[in-house]
Amino acid sequence: MTSNEPALEEVQPSILSFVKDLPNLCSLAGLACTLSAIYFSITGVFYAAMIGMVWAVAFDWADGLIARKMKGRTGNDMRFGGQLDVLIDIVSYGVTPAIVLISYGQFEPIYLIGAFIMLSAGVLRLSYFSIFGLANGSRYTGLAIDNNSLAIVFLFLFESLIGHSAFSAILYLGCVGLAVLNVSNISTPKLSGNPVNVVLLALYTLTISGIYSWKLYG
Repeated sequence: MTSNEPALEEVQPSILSFVKDLPNLCSLAGLACTLSAIYFSITGVFYAAMIGMVWAVAFDWADGLIARKMKGRTGNDMRFGGQLDVLIDIVSYGVTPAIVLISYGQFEPIYLIGAFIMLSAGVLRLSYFSIFGLANGSRYTGLAIDNNSLAIVFLFLFESLIGHSAFSAILYLGCVGLAVLNVSNISTPKLSGNPVNVVLLALYTLTISGIYSWKLYG
């Protein structure tokens, strides 16, 4: 073989070939949970929406852990998985909380402002992370937006103890407060990369699911 011979071109994989990748399947399972959360928010079944939201976080954390444990993943697999994660995060932690806020506010126009603030903070936060990544390899700049869903799911535990009007105001202020933290310069640890934290999230997810299931059917 001479040095003048052209190198063989790499065959471009198909889109659906990445679906068989286990971390990507886990990501898509989280997206399915997110879709259910959006549906139940719009239809006013907020306890069911909370279950969908917390499971979306659980699958999001699990896909990263699985990806780090798997052997033989190609560079394309890792790049595709990274892009898939970011796109799903926008829906799960930006769009979904915004829809929860608007829906709980009974679609009053004033809630569009809070929803826009939260959604804008989410896309700004993710865009910043896509460029600069983790600070010192282990900490985020600003509050990671998966915490938005975890906080809202916890907050809704007290919804039945407070009147609708009062809780609407609390939810509004809470969402705007989370948005401010998302784009702030505070340093927060990366929780999802620690297997112990993944186990703790799994326990939290099961506990939250049990509580909200009881609220729905008890």
